[in-house]
Amino acid sequence: MLNTDETLNRRAKALSVALRERDAGTSAHCNRVVDLALKLGAKRGLSNPELDLLRISAELHDVGKIGIPDSVLLKTGKLSDDEWATLKTHAAISQRIILELDLPNAQMAGFVVRHHHERYDGGGYPDGLAGDAIPLLSRIIALADTYDTMASGRVYRKPVPHGKIMETLSAERAHQHDSSLFPDFSSIIEQSAYKSAQP
Repeated sequence: MLNTDETLNRRAKALSVALRERDAGTSAHCNRVVDLALKLGAKRGLSNPELDLLRISAELHDVGKIGIPDSVLLKTGKLSDDEWATLKTHAAISQRIILELDLPNAQMAGFVVRHHHERYDGGGYPDGLAGDAIPLLSRIIALADTYDTMASGRVYRKPVPHGKIMETLSAERAHQHDSSLFPDFSSIIEQSAYKSAQP
C-alpha cells in the first residue's frame, strides 16, 4: 500500500503527463522551474519536507493552463485585456486541480501554487499579497519561473539574453520579487544548464 507522499507524487506525475500532452512547452518549462527552484530552496536551507513540497508545487505550478483555451495559451500576438485576464486565472485553476488530490500536502501545494504570481510590492495576482505574506515557496518558484519564461521565450516572444534577464530581475528586486533571494539565485543560474543560451 502506498503512503500519502508516494500517492501524492504519483498523482502529481500523472498531472504532469496530462500537461505535457496538452502543451509540451509549458511542461518543459515546469521541469526547468523544478530544477532551479530546488537548487534555490536547498541554498536557502529548506528542510527535506519543505523541498518535497517545493518540488511538487513547482512541477504543478502551471497545471491550470490545461484549462486555458488554445486561442489564448498559444496565441502568437499580443493578448487583449480579456485574454490576459483569462490567462491569469491559471494560478487559481492550478490550485483547484491540486486540491482534488485530496491529500494533506495537496492543501499546502495548492496554496503555494495559487500565489506564485503575486508580486512582492502587492501588485500581483490572484490575491494581491505583498512581502512576507506571500509564501516563501511561492516566492522561490516565482523567481525561477520568471527567469525561465524570459530565457526560453514564448510563441509571441524570442528568448531574452542572460545579461538582460539579470538586469531586469535586479531592477525588479523588492518590486516583483523578494530581493533576499536574488543573490543566491544569481550564483545558481550562472552554473545552471538552464542559463539563457542567448549572448
